[in-house]
Amino acid sequence: MFQFKQFTIEQDRCAMKVGTDGVLLGAWTPIAVDTNSILDIGSGTGLIALMLAQRSNANQIDAVEIDEEAYEQCVENFENSPWSDRLFCFHAALDELVEDPEDEYDVIISNPPFYSEDFKTDDAQRDLARFQDALPFEGLIEAADLLLSENGLFAVIIPFKEEERFIDLCAKFELYPVKVTRVKGAHKTPIVRSLMAFKRYELAVLEADELVVEINRHEYTDDYINLTKDFYLKM
Repeated sequence: MFQFKQFTIEQDRCAMKVGTDGVLLGAWTPIAVDTNSILDIGSGTGLIALMLAQRSNANQIDAVEIDEEAYEQCVENFENSPWSDRLFCFHAALDELVEDPEDEYDVIISNPPFYSEDFKTDDAQRDLARFQDALPFEGLIEAADLLLSENGLFAVIIPFKEEERFIDLCAKFELYPVKVTRVKGAHKTPIVRSLMAFKRYELAVLEADELVVEINRHEYTDDYINLTKDFYLKM
């Protein structure tokens, strides 16, 4: 169990536990005041959808999760939250959701699987949650294009080394970066993640910055504290 300030995450049945990537994306994603509908693709525990429920007044917050155990736990976490009336999880593959799309979303968000290396582990559930062949970037971006409203925003967190390729793939669907934050674990360590937000128009100048998580082990930077303090109990 992981206790946040306003909700609790049960995660014993989920391959991917609460982690910094999900918290970063949930806290960082730009949310307009008039955001009414949100979709979390590959929701796992439901963490990101719950964070956006806390941050927004959106009436419709949907999630989609393919793994049955994770789906069931996501539903439980939604039902036990203060925002259960606004949260719904589909047990489906992403391609099932886009076959006959009924809704468009103002915000689409995903912490996608991204280990594309050739090795696998002995844990099939974890592999499904964490390997890119379960949700290829191309399929994710195509779905975002189909399901995103005209003025909507698509946000992801991915490895920094994949940033350029991801931007190029999005451009094929006329989705363009409007905000990028590159994440480092500490001041002297390399950039490891890219937080990126896309819209259906191209900016003359891209807003890009850098976020450092820690000064020393368990000693967090002011930027990270300010970003996550509404969620973590001890921030």
